[in-house]
This record gives sequence, structure tokens and C-alpha cells, in this order.
Amino acid sequence: MTKAIVLVSGGMDSCVTLALAQAAGHETYVLHINYGQRTEERELQAFGDLADHYGIAPDRRLVVSIAHLTAIGGSSLTDASIPVSSADLESQEIPTSYVPFRNAHLLSIAVSWAEVLKASNIYIGAVYEDSSGYPDCRPAYYAAFNELIRQGTAGGDIRIETPIIYLTKEQIIGKGIELEAPLRLTWSCYQSNEVACGVCDSCALRLRGFERAGIPDPIPYSVRPHYDSGPSA
Repeated sequence: MTKAIVLVSGGMDSCVTLALAQAAGHETYVLHINYGQRTEERELQAFGDLADHYGIAPDRRLVVSIAHLTAIGGSSLTDASIPVSSADLESQEIPTSYVPFRNAHLLSIAVSWAEVLKASNIYIGAVYEDSSGYPDCRPAYYAAFNELIRQGTAGGDIRIETPIIYLTKEQIIGKGIELEAPLRLTWSCYQSNEVACGVCDSCALRLRGFERAGIPDPIPYSVRPHYDSGPSA
């Protein structure tokens, strides 16, 4: 049985990615990284709930803080002076919620842990649908990072897996239902720790995905707008 590390933010994408890693038969370890984001407390709770659901032992969980991203700032997730933008699902601009080069920090920690564990795979729930706004969600980014790992680690044999990168949110939800993933335990909102706002980009993408999948989103929202303007591409 090969060892795999799964980056688990506590969101829907990382939940389904964890379910896929479990289904692949890996000896699974889970990594959660706090970086001073607005919903840090709620995301950490979701991480713990998901790890408990899958019976992942405490010695296979790692929680790390990289709070220096808050000091660096530049994102509405880490800088309280920058408001979280309301959803604009048609925009091709980088949103205020982009945390500069965040995924490189997350992956570097995962690679270090993988070298120590002798894990062969690192799973991350990156989604290409998000890539118009987030440059570190593009397939080319992960291909480049895999080459960096090959060149820069002792064995060069650790691989980043992005099993949902080409799926839409609707398809991710469908895959989650198929795998009986506990989507009810996940948290996606960018700005609330209590009840999801329903109006940030992350809430909007999630709500539209559930609408298109024809399945009610099981988490509560302050407001629940309709974002589905037709079938997904």
C-alpha cells in the first residue's frame, strides 16, 4: 500500500479529492494549512470533521501555520482592509481573494512531509474551472511543480495528483455523491465562520454547482441566490 498525502482545506473540492485518494487504496495522510485566512477557524473545524469521518488517525494528520502570508497581505482572504468581492462568475480577472503564490507554499510543505514519510503521491483539489482567476490552479502549474520535485528532492519520485482538475463543480458534486463523500461537513465560504454568506465567489461556484447537479446544498446560507444561467459547458 503506497502512502499519499492529501491537502485538505475543508472545502468541497478537497473533500472529494480525499474521497478519491481513499478509494485508490492509499495509506492516507492529511495536511491542513492555516495562513491567517478569514475563515481559518471554520476551515480547521471542517478538516477535523472530514478526518474523523474517514477514520484518519491523529498521527496521520498535520496542521501547519504559515501566518506570514497575513503579514505579506495582498488578498481579501488575509487582509481585513480588503473587502471580499461579491461573486462575478463571468469575470476573467484575478479576484481579490487570490493569495499570492499560495499553492506553492502549501505544496512545498506537503513535499517535505512526503519525503520524510516516503509517500509517493500528494493529492490536491485544484480545479481548472477556477483558473481564470487563480493562476496556481492551472494544469501547467502542476506539471511544472512535478518537474521541480523531480529535480529538487532526494528520490525525485513524489508526484502531485490533481484528480478533479478538469471537472466542473457540478461534476465534482456528482463524484462526491458517487463516493458518498460527506459534503455536508465541508466549508467553502470566504468570509463567514458561522453561516455561509452565499454571495462570495466560492459560495457562488458551489451553489451553482449544486443547482446544476439538481441536488440541494446541505449547508446553511445567509442568502441563497440562484446562479445557474443554464447547463454547464
